Amino acid sequence: MKSLSFLLITVGLAILAYGGFQWYETENAQKETMAEAQSLLNDKTPGTSEIDSVIQEPPEDFIPETGETVGLLHIPKLESDLPIVEGTHEDELAKGVGHYAGTAYPLQNEQIVLSGHRDTVFRRMGELEIGDILTIQLPYGDFSYEITKTQIVDADDRTIIVPHDEEVLTLTTCYPFSFIGNAPDRYIITAMPVFDKEDKL
Repeated sequence: MKSLSFLLITVGLAILAYGGFQWYETENAQKETMAEAQSLLNDKTPGTSEIDSVIQEPPEDFIPETGETVGLLHIPKLESDLPIVEGTHEDELAKGVGHYAGTAYPLQNEQIVLSGHRDTVFRRMGELEIGDILTIQLPYGDFSYEITKTQIVDADDRTIIVPHDEEVLTLTTCYPFSFIGNAPDRYIITAMPVFDKEDKL
């Protein structure tokens, strides 16, 4: 009996140690990505902060590669700034919010999809409500979106990422937020462009 108790304690400590190491690695990766994002935005061209500005489409050289830091997701209600990384595999999601490859960026008049882990960057996503503002900050401008819908769908639902023929921002994360293991559902936030940010913030 003592041997079994010792074994269980040892396994428990090993799991805690591994979890702590993963948390430490994730925190460091996100701090590094945040610094990269802030550096990018500090260098952006002045006068490109409005979605209806003179810029009508992303610069031709704005073609992020997988794993590249591209900007920030600013969430005023949560007083949160989250780094955005191109790609949604584990390596990218460990660094911050992942931009789903193949979906649009602001001013491309299509669906923009951002994903994040519910226990890291999107841990407070459930606090957001219809009417709240989300702002994507990129080197070529800041673009705000107002939340218009939230929903819960099955993890295998493939109808969330579809052509829209208009600009729409979609945020996704696993659900329930407190679920241990592979969550069965996805929490989805839909937001539409705000053309006069000053009136909305």
